[in-house]
Formats: sequence, C-alpha cells, structure tokens
Amino acid sequence: MFHANTFLLAWRQTVRDFRSGELRLLIVAVMLAVAALTAVGFFADRLKIGLARDARQLLGGDVILATDTPTPAGFVERARALGLATATTVSFPSMARADEAQGGASRLVSVKAVSPGYPLRGALQVSRDLEQPGHPVRDIPPRGSVWVDPGLLEALQLKVGDALLLGDARLRIDRILTLEPDRGAGFLGFSPRVLLQEADLPATGLIQPASRVTYRLAVAAADGRDADAQAYTRWAEAEIAATRLRGARVESLESGRPEMRQTLDRAEKFLNLVALLAALLAAVAVAIASRDFASRHLDDCAMLRVLGQSQRTIALSYALEFAAVGLLASGLGVALGFAVHHAFVVLLAGLVETALPAASAWPALFGLGVGLTLLFGFGLPPVLQLARVPPLRVIRRDVGELKPASLLVLAAGALGFAGLLLAVSSDLQLGLIAVGGFAAAVLVFALLAWLAVHVLRRAVPEAGAPRWLVLATRQVCARPGFAVLQVSALAVGLLALVLLVLLRTDLIGSWRAATPPDAPNRFVINIQPEQGADFQQALRQAGVQRYDWYPMIRGRLVAINGREVGAGDYAEARAKRLVDREFNLSHAAEMPAHNQLAAGRWVPDEADGLSVEVGLAETLGLKLGDRLRFDIAGLASEGRITSLRKVDWASMRVNFFVMFPTARMADVPTTYIAAFKAPAGAGFDNRLSRDFPNITSIDVSASLGQVQRVLDQVIRAVEFLFGFTLAAGLVVLFAAVVATREQRSREFAIMRAMGAGRALLVQVQRAELLGVGALAGLLASLAAAAVGWALARYVFDFSWNAALWVPLAGALSGALLALAAGWWGLREVLRRPVVETLRKAAA
Repeated sequence: MFHANTFLLAWRQTVRDFRSGELRLLIVAVMLAVAALTAVGFFADRLKIGLARDARQLLGGDVILATDTPTPAGFVERARALGLATATTVSFPSMARADEAQGGASRLVSVKAVSPGYPLRGALQVSRDLEQPGHPVRDIPPRGSVWVDPGLLEALQLKVGDALLLGDARLRIDRILTLEPDRGAGFLGFSPRVLLQEADLPATGLIQPASRVTYRLAVAAADGRDADAQAYTRWAEAEIAATRLRGARVESLESGRPEMRQTLDRAEKFLNLVALLAALLAAVAVAIASRDFASRHLDDCAMLRVLGQSQRTIALSYALEFAAVGLLASGLGVALGFAVHHAFVVLLAGLVETALPAASAWPALFGLGVGLTLLFGFGLPPVLQLARVPPLRVIRRDVGELKPASLLVLAAGALGFAGLLLAVSSDLQLGLIAVGGFAAAVLVFALLAWLAVHVLRRAVPEAGAPRWLVLATRQVCARPGFAVLQVSALAVGLLALVLLVLLRTDLIGSWRAATPPDAPNRFVINIQPEQGADFQQALRQAGVQRYDWYPMIRGRLVAINGREVGAGDYAEARAKRLVDREFNLSHAAEMPAHNQLAAGRWVPDEADGLSVEVGLAETLGLKLGDRLRFDIAGLASEGRITSLRKVDWASMRVNFFVMFPTARMADVPTTYIAAFKAPAGAGFDNRLSRDFPNITSIDVSASLGQVQRVLDQVIRAVEFLFGFTLAAGLVVLFAAVVATREQRSREFAIMRAMGAGRALLVQVQRAELLGVGALAGLLASLAAAAVGWALARYVFDFSWNAALWVPLAGALSGALLALAAGWWGLREVLRRPVVETLRKAAA
C-alpha cells in the first residue's frame, strides 16, 4: 500500500524537477514519439472505418458477380430466393459520335447499360449544366436518353439536349453525370462514361458475338440482413468452382482502385516507417536523459537516506513521478498527434472520396501505452537505482555511482517496446527490418566506438601534436564508457535521419519517374501492321518524338511444361482469372527500358525464349526454365522462360505480362499499340481518327492528372511527418551531448585551475565534438546504406543503391550537428565559475 508520505514526496520531487527543467528532455522525447505514432494511427483508423462504411457504395451493392457472358439465370434466382435485391449492368467500350451537323466528331467511350434499381448502394449524381454542381438522384436515364461525363461534351462540342449517336441508335443527352459510385478503373474507366437504360441497348446493335462485354449482377440485403449477402457470396464462389464457369468472379473492394494501390501502399509503409523511427529515437533519448537525470539526483537520494527515508519509499516516489510524467507527456503527444492527423486529412483529401467518420479511441490508448512503455522500459531502470544509494555518499562522493542497468530489465523493456512497434508497423517485414536493423546497428556502433577509442589512444602522440588535440583525445580516452555511449547515441540518431533522407529522396524520385511531366497521355490500339509507318510519320509530323511502340498479340495460356492448365488448377482467384482470359503478348529484340531484369537473361532474338513479369510468375507458380504454350488465334506458340522482369504497373507506360525476346514473329495475327504525350488541342485527335478510322485512341489525361495530384499529396504528407523524426533525431543528438555535461564541467574546471585559457578549452571542446560527430556520422551512413537497401528491396519494391558520397556527407553532417548540439547544450560549461564547479564536486 502507498503511504501518504510517498505521494507527498513524489509530488514535491515532480514539481521541483519540472521547474528546474530536468524533465524537459524526457517530456519532449516521449511527446514526439507518441505524436508521430498517433498521427498516423488516427488517420489510418479513420480511413479504415470510412472505407468499411463506404465499401458497399463503391461496389454498388453488397456482392458483385462479374462475368464475360450474360449472367446465368441460376445466380439471379438464388439471390431472389434469399430475399436479396438485384440490379444488372452491361459495360463495354465503343465509339460515340456527334451528328454531322454538329461536326461529326467521334470519341471512344465506356458504355454502361443499367437496369431499374441501379445502384443498389450509393447514389448517382447528375447536373443539367457544366457550371452547376451535381446532386444525387435515385433513378436512371429515361428511355431514349443518356447521361454522359462532362469530358464527352467538351470533346464532341455538344451540350445537354443534343443528340448522341451510339451504334445504330440516336439518343438524347439528358443529364451530365458527375458521380458514379462504382466506376472502377482500367482502360475502360479512363474513357468518358455513357450511361443508358438497359432496355435501350438492343437498339444500338453494338453487342455482337465477338464483343468484349462485362456483365455484372449486384445484390444487396435488407438492413440488418448482412448474413444473407455473406451466404450468397459463399454459394456463388462454390457454384463458380463447381461448374468451372469461365470468366466469372466475385468482386470485392480491393479491385476498385488498382491504379492507386501501389503508390498508396508505399506511402502508408513510409509513414509507418517514419513513425517507427521517431519512436526508436525517442527510446534512445529517454534512456540517455533518464540516466543523466538519475546521475544528478544521486546526492539528493543520499540525503533522503540520511534523513530516514526507506529504499521502498524512494523507489515508489520516483515510480510515481515517472508515471505522472509519462501520462502528461503521452497526453500531450496524443493531443498533438490528433491535431496533426487533421493535416493528413487535408493533404490527402484527394484520396478519400467521402467525408471520414470520427476516429475510434484505439490510437489514443495505443499512444498512451507507448509513452508509458517508453518511460518505464527505458527511463525507470536507471532511476530506480537511486533507491539503493547508500547514506555514506553524503561524505564519500566515490560511492553509490550508477551501475549498468539489469540486462533482464532492459531486455524486458526492449522486447515490450519492439512488440508495440511491430504491431503498429502493419507490415511484419517493415517492422522486423526497422527494429532489427536498429538493434543490430546499436551493437555494431558500440563495438566500433570502443575499438575507435583504443585506436585513438595510440594514434595521437603526446609530443608533436597540437596541445588542444592531445587534450581532446585524452579526455575521450579517459572516459571510454561515455565515449562509446555518446558515439552510439549520435550514430543511432543520425542513422534515422540519413535513412529517411535517402529513402525519401529515392522513393519520391521513383514516384516522379513513374509519371513524369512528359508521361504518355494517349494509348492507341488496333493499329494494323500496314498502317505502322504512316501512323509513326503522323506522330512525328505533329511534333511527337518520344513514344512507346510495340506489337500486341492476343493469346491464351493453355499449357505449362506440356501439361494443359485451366482455372480449376488454381485456388487463388487472381490465378483463375489470369488463366481464364487472353493475355496481351508482345515481342521485341531489346527489353523495354522501363522494365527491370529480376532474374535470368534477356538474349536478343532468342528463338525459343520467353520473358515473364515477376508478379505473374509468382501467381501462377512459374520459374526460369518452365515451358509455356499459348493459343494465338488457333495457332500454338511455345517458349521457355529465360528471364523474369519487374514491371511498375503504376507507371503510364506500355507493359506486358509475357514478351518474346525477338524482333519478328511470323504467321501470328498482330496489331500495334502506341503510347505518347499528345500535342495540345483537340485537332490532333480528330486528325488521327479521320486518317486511321479503325484505331481506338484512349485519352488518359484525366487519370494521369489525378495520379500526379495524388503523388503531390502523398509527398507532402510524407515530408510533413518527416519533421517529427527530424525533431526526434535532434533530441537524441542533444541528449547524447549533454549527458556528459557535469563530467565536462569538472574536467574543464580542473584544467582552468591549472592555467588553461578559455580559448584552449573551446578548441578542445570543438575538437572532441567534431571527432565524435564525424565518427558517428560515418557509422550511421554505412548502416543507413545497408538498412535502406533492405527496406527498398523487400518493403518498398524499388531498386536503390546509396551513392559513394553518402558516407562522406554523413560524416560531415554528423560533425556539424554534434558541434551545433554541443554549442547549445554545453555553452554554460565554459561560463560556469571554476570555484563553483570545484566546490560542488567536493561537496
């Protein structure tokens, strides 16, 4: 039981230490760690809750069954038998055109025919004028009319009320479509939407036996009947597997925004990494500051023992003080993190289509837990040693010094903290590399710093070297334990800063490279071989000098290593879809410059070779040496996998799952695809459509602009949170430098008493700080190169190698930062009167 005297003693100690500023460093370190973790936590929590709430609206129903053929009647009957509402959609690309009297311009569009009741979840938004905002509606286009995207009106120079020619039908433009909740992505999603009633579809005559059409059946359960929708999902998946229904799949929200997924996944991982590093740095700062705190309270505790206080009372009083400080710092950190996460919501507003709900209490509770774990795991062990200070220290200053904390206590605190960080990382690989890399780096830093101290003792001779250099090196060697602690702490702080600077620069560079300012905004397909020379000449005449140009072949994978394969051979849904569909194949003598070779060799004009994208190989279980056979328009084409390529599907470039490394392929039907940045103005597209009426030109300008805006938002958010880790790193640097303040004061006082001038002592201090900082910066840069490479390869999935100048820049930065922190933290050491320091040391 706590005695009232214990609470009173704890209260007085806390107030005194707070007023004197001795708790300031601890509070700042804990607050920064908690703020960084909770800022990311609050935003991720709100985003997760919002997506869960809006998932059904983004799908247009509770469950979506997508097929390449008209939906089998049995699926509709089963849904109705379970009491589920149903709605159907039919989607396909086609050409829409204006009336000849209005210019006769044409444009590739995404046609979507919908049944009454669509959408089952969410709502369409429409307007009657381009200048007016959209408003939600619960109906669908009337018979004989269409609703269209604003971009189509601008491209065809039409307005509401004009006629739109779609196949054999002449339909009236009735409304402007401003929001379609289940829009989806892909080439079809890039094209302007034309929405019409399902009953008007036959009149267009657009669906023919060979047409590529997607049929979707949406089902929705009544409120409170989610189990019915789940039961239908299980039944539909089992029915597809049992009947081996080709081209059928049950869709989920994961397929809704694939073009953004890689970028957002990388951004989320980087934000988590920044928060992890801030927390790791805070742990180091807390450990250093706590030991410094305990060192300065040794005499106070000795006097308390003389006055009769028990070890138990002293230990409990400090435990209560740290609990109060932990709650205060953690509470401030949670409040700061909650405020900061609103900045994320603003910076990433373009990624969230709807208003986010309120966050749960979990991030706040987690932040409090992290803050208390930091203080109790890393701060309390050295402070609890104060309870064992003997009363004899009052007259003998050489007894009762702090001892290294119990390895068992430190291990327990470190393991608990590491567990919390792994939990918050949301990516086990990221957490293990970050936490494990830092743990290994600390051990390596300590060992190398110890070796450096012993080498330094012999490297600088007494005679011949400048006096200030001799004194600086002798000071470092006289207290090797503090030197190792200081170098290790500085190196850990600099490791985090160097790692984040390098990764941030290269990560943002890889994002920018994927969508540069001159990224292609037109994809043109169905170019016939005999049109190739004329088409490329038309591009050059229009001023287009850089463009992707590849042959495109449609083929279906039919056998692997001589064994026929089908969707039933795979359990994973993506593998089933890949095997069940035709691939876009291509061939070229040289590997595309925007692809990376992951394994094997690309041999130009290899007759029997195949190059496969690594993701496809992993999904289908393919490896180097496997033989694949494709059915290309009834012709069998076979090859051996000789290379694996890494493809960035988020880039706006032409990419293929499978390529033949040869310049020519005879006897296979081939068309060509081109990708380029179109000249400004609508005349270019119209001329291409007029000169090559069979081509399909896909304008991805809007999507490209959206991707680039999203990248800008993500980069701002990353740089915003980067400031937290920068601050945490500077706190570690400051803590490491000032940890030896009292020892330095005594040493400098003795040297001044023996005749050393202030100028000499300034030189000694600067030399020591510059040397320690340079060594720490060099070690940190080398470690950052190793950890950064592992994170880039295994977590962020981009190639990265640190430049040769990084160690030199790291050493220079470490020296300058250590000098700056020393000037700020140790400026009073040289100002303190010699008599005051010596009296305090002898007291």
